[in-house]
Amino acid sequence: MSSPMRRSPWLMHYNAASCNGCDIEVLAALMPRFDLERFGIVNTGNPKHADILLVTGGVNAAASQVLKNLYHELPEPKVVLAAGTCATSCGIFRGAPNMVGSVDRVIPVDVYIPGCAVRPEALIDGVVQALAVLEDKRARMERSMTGAGQVALHDATLADAADILALQKIVYRTMAELYNDPTLSPLRQTLPELQADFGRYHFIKAVMDGKIIGAIRGRRDPGLDTGFIGRLTTHPYYQGRGIGRTLLAAMEEKLKPVERYELFTGQKNVDALRFYARHGYTVARYETVSERRQRVYLEKKVTA
Repeated sequence: MSSPMRRSPWLMHYNAASCNGCDIEVLAALMPRFDLERFGIVNTGNPKHADILLVTGGVNAAASQVLKNLYHELPEPKVVLAAGTCATSCGIFRGAPNMVGSVDRVIPVDVYIPGCAVRPEALIDGVVQALAVLEDKRARMERSMTGAGQVALHDATLADAADILALQKIVYRTMAELYNDPTLSPLRQTLPELQADFGRYHFIKAVMDGKIIGAIRGRRDPGLDTGFIGRLTTHPYYQGRGIGRTLLAAMEEKLKPVERYELFTGQKNVDALRFYARHGYTVARYETVSERRQRVYLEKKVTA
């Protein structure tokens, strides 16, 4: 028996830079003749309610960040469909100066639906494939939450930078909503900037089923005899399983010998403040970053 998620997924359609040919076919697929809704599909305009993101058109510069924002606002598990020749390969617009490229140049794509314009029958076939992908993702998440998946810690390398950055932006998007401030530095960081951080920080990653689901970074300052720890992140769907605790302990061990550890979080991040307090960290000082945010620096003295 299929799960309720597979029987009643919600779909959001986004026109990245389409000529509207594929968009008309999307509407046709929803009409009574083809009746995509017979599969339980509900068309929604809110990404936070959607399970499937259907994208038409190649992605131009103006749509690129919007598409990224929509993707990150969809809850896990989620599936992305690239519908039409432009969405799958950028089509005749490939190489145009205002085009970023196909959808997979901006966000991960699970199902590709070719066609110019894409036919309603092909759209329906793609959505049916997406339902299977969605069910598989949901099942893997359930296995991980019940402890069936095994988490392993490894030193991260430069090759992991893109995955760590993607995880960082998923996690810190919640923080941006908490402070109503999208300018948080973890969200604005670029891949080259994160790659440069590998020359200054040691990174540890938590991996399950080949996917990075947690990360932490740290560096030791011999002059201050302090280990600085930062950006402890765990994917929202894997929180509450002790992964953050394990990553923090591993980084503390990696930075030894030091006399103290230091890190910071935001004053509104009550869960993080409680988490660090449980692991021996106490408030050292406060720093006002902006009218909206205040950093709370915490320290932990190393006892012999």
